[in-house]
Amino acid sequence: MARRSVLTGAAAAAVLAGSAVALPGVGVPSARAVPPPPRRRRDVAVFGGGMAGLATAHELVERGFEVTVYEPAYLGGKARSHDVPGTARGGRKALPGEHGFRFFPGCYQHVTESMQRIPLSGGGNVKDRHLVNVETAVVAFDDAGYAPTVAPASIMGFVEHAGAIVTLDNLRNALMTGLKFVVDVPPWELAYFVNRELIIATSCTERRLGQWENQSWMQFVKAKGKSPAYQRYLAGALTRALVAAKSHTASARTIGQIGLALATSATGLIGHYDAGLVTGGVDRILNAPTNHAWIDPWVAYLRARGVRFVMGEGVSSFQVSGRQITGATLASGQSVSADWYVAAMPLDRLRPLLSPDLLRADPSLGGIRRLQDDWMVGIQYFLNRKTDLPPGHIAALGTPWALTGLYQAGAWGGNFARTYGDGKVHDVLSIDISDWEKPGILYGKTAKQCSKQEVAREVWAQMSRAMNSGGRRLLRREDIVTWSLDPGITWSPTIANATPLMVNTAGSHRHRPTADTALTNFFIGGDHVRTNIDLATMEGANESGRRVANAIIAASGSSAQPAPVYPLWELPMLEPFKANDRDRYRAGLPHFLDF
Repeated sequence: MARRSVLTGAAAAAVLAGSAVALPGVGVPSARAVPPPPRRRRDVAVFGGGMAGLATAHELVERGFEVTVYEPAYLGGKARSHDVPGTARGGRKALPGEHGFRFFPGCYQHVTESMQRIPLSGGGNVKDRHLVNVETAVVAFDDAGYAPTVAPASIMGFVEHAGAIVTLDNLRNALMTGLKFVVDVPPWELAYFVNRELIIATSCTERRLGQWENQSWMQFVKAKGKSPAYQRYLAGALTRALVAAKSHTASARTIGQIGLALATSATGLIGHYDAGLVTGGVDRILNAPTNHAWIDPWVAYLRARGVRFVMGEGVSSFQVSGRQITGATLASGQSVSADWYVAAMPLDRLRPLLSPDLLRADPSLGGIRRLQDDWMVGIQYFLNRKTDLPPGHIAALGTPWALTGLYQAGAWGGNFARTYGDGKVHDVLSIDISDWEKPGILYGKTAKQCSKQEVAREVWAQMSRAMNSGGRRLLRREDIVTWSLDPGITWSPTIANATPLMVNTAGSHRHRPTADTALTNFFIGGDHVRTNIDLATMEGANESGRRVANAIIAASGSSAQPAPVYPLWELPMLEPFKANDRDRYRAGLPHFLDF
């Protein structure tokens, strides 16, 4: 089925005020060329209660649709937090475990806009009451002999010092200054790396999709032949720390665009990114466990609006007739009948549902089977003393398992020991494990080869080696009271992960589905759907849920306004360079900075 791209009224108006990138084929779908229904069909079955499913339900229930969400495990999906079993004592809450710490960079727009529409019982909304700014980040270098350094989250000052009028040269200087914390990289290699990012910034959409999409990030930044520090930190570890992607397989377009979006929001020059000191921030985190601050209030709001949640149930098959879904069967054997069906589930659960009948109705969905997923899972260490580090993320660059972390008690405020656990825990260090396939430093095994206890010991050893470098002992084993690995990782008897996420490998864009399909009443949501942010994140999943809602609104003939879908905003001063590159690309010429 042909798909057209149109901007919502809000997005079209916003484009007049700045520059944006919205990829072809991922706009709000137009109405389908089918006869109008005899009645306004409103019954929607959403299979999956993660970020995409909740976003779909949110947008549709506010527009008068009847929504039922079927979830086999936990609402919130990869964004949820959970109580660590058996840890509550003396009237305190259980220790809070997480799938991984939450990170809300300034370029996130859909998630934060949804938060703004979730009311809280004491007044206000989730965004205004529970998102807090982070001003700095701690950068550590594995086994390099350098003490961890504190880097600013914003590069706004660097841009301002470069000149009141932003030019390509002072933008280059700002990026160079912002990356000087990366150790042992020769200045000319740092300049070369920044130049590669400026190529993405000044490339037209056609070149991004036609050329950079089909290269890996490692190929694009031409790491071969560069210094070990360039390869390890700039080309590899920085990519892993920021977006949990493997530089040797990830699409250069995806990594380049999200790097550009992060840098653009950090300049503070794009108001659409909500990076002002009053209303938002370059880097934001939650001031309470994720479920307490966000997921639980969200579900409560959706229930109050009429969304029905059926827990412990997942879809096992769809019945297809021609180009329509005629029904769905749950794992329990029960049948579901609805007007509209939404598959808002991870890749590993979606693939088995691609039956021959479904693929005959829409052969393009066969590309889903070619998409790849990976693991990124969190572990929490509960400590008997509070850190004296400033609030902010920790990027342990170069660690074998690509570790990033966040001390959480400081941001949550109050007295952690009086609120959680048995009174002995004063802080929690939450660490994300992004590489499960490289050997560690204790056992010489990959994370997937380790036992649960070995994973915990290995992560602590790797983070300690990076953080304690340079003579300062920031992490001490004796401070650990207990720890909790995401329960989605199981050994029965071999290791398994219940919550993998899609990775954007080079050339994978053409295989990814759009929210609407060739079936007239079947839609797909999730971090694998084509979106403007184009990355497997809660932001991408939320955006996909909005696209699903808009496709249903259009297909149903509803007069409701579509949900806003935001592009990636880029600096307007880049537009002439992109226009020049469009002419060069169409003429078969290389980018003017590509050498």
